[in-house]
Amino acid sequence: MRAILLASAALFASPAVAQDHSGHQMPDAQEEVPRQSDEAQNAMDHAAMGHDGPASQQIPSGPAPARAFEGPQHAADLIFDEQRMAQARAYNHAAHGGMATGTVLAERLETRFANGEEEYVWDLSAWYGTATDKIVFKSEGEGAFGGELEEAEVQLLWGHAIGPWFDLQAGVRLDVEPDTTAHLALGAAGLAPYNIHIDGAAFLSDNGDLTARIEAEHDMRLTQSLILQPRAEFELAAQDIPTRGIGAGLYEASIGARLRYEIVPEFAPYIGVEYETATGRTADNIRAAGDDPDGVVVMIGLRAWF
Repeated sequence: MRAILLASAALFASPAVAQDHSGHQMPDAQEEVPRQSDEAQNAMDHAAMGHDGPASQQIPSGPAPARAFEGPQHAADLIFDEQRMAQARAYNHAAHGGMATGTVLAERLETRFANGEEEYVWDLSAWYGTATDKIVFKSEGEGAFGGELEEAEVQLLWGHAIGPWFDLQAGVRLDVEPDTTAHLALGAAGLAPYNIHIDGAAFLSDNGDLTARIEAEHDMRLTQSLILQPRAEFELAAQDIPTRGIGAGLYEASIGARLRYEIVPEFAPYIGVEYETATGRTADNIRAAGDDPDGVVVMIGLRAWF
């Protein structure tokens, strides 16, 4: 009986073993078939859809075919009146480069407090013209409230663009105070890297005196309406000017900052502080007159334009 059971068990076990071995052979057979990479399969898929068409075509070279120049220069002339379209194109060109515009800017209208005294300062400019050529007017000066006008000048200049950021300016300057003096003026104004506005010029007076002035300022927008403006100004002379107590070299400098609030962009009151100093022989002349050649000035003012 035991022998019969052992024989039956061996009989049922043999097909199972054979089936397991056949199963182990299946993966080996599949591995013998070479498999394509994902990149190759993707390329075949794109080729089947025609996506590689433009890449496989060569861009034609040589001149354009003659038929490309057939018909009018402007396609709109086929539909609209040619003369009216020519007028519209001329207006478009003028509006995008040749249009004349003008601006009046009061950069500084301020009251200044220093050493117990109150003074006023103005710094105005205006221009009218195109982006390439314009007429420029400038005026600045200062004086004491209840006292005399200390300095005043006006300039009339021609401005010509010498690049996308700077204009060459040439013309005349007339000093009204402290003496009436005429100058030839030559300089440049524009926007330097880091949005620093620079205005510099050299002046040759009718007395043969050569002087120069350089102004630099930068608007730092703290909020949409609050702007901090550091500013520096330097005055230079090529020689002594005894009638004005000016010595050769850098004879005057001022460095400060103004904090303005734009109620609207065209109207912005401000407060500020500035350090002013005279140097060299100019400072000696001021001391000899009994005054202090340097000091700190506090100001309130208005910047406006239209």
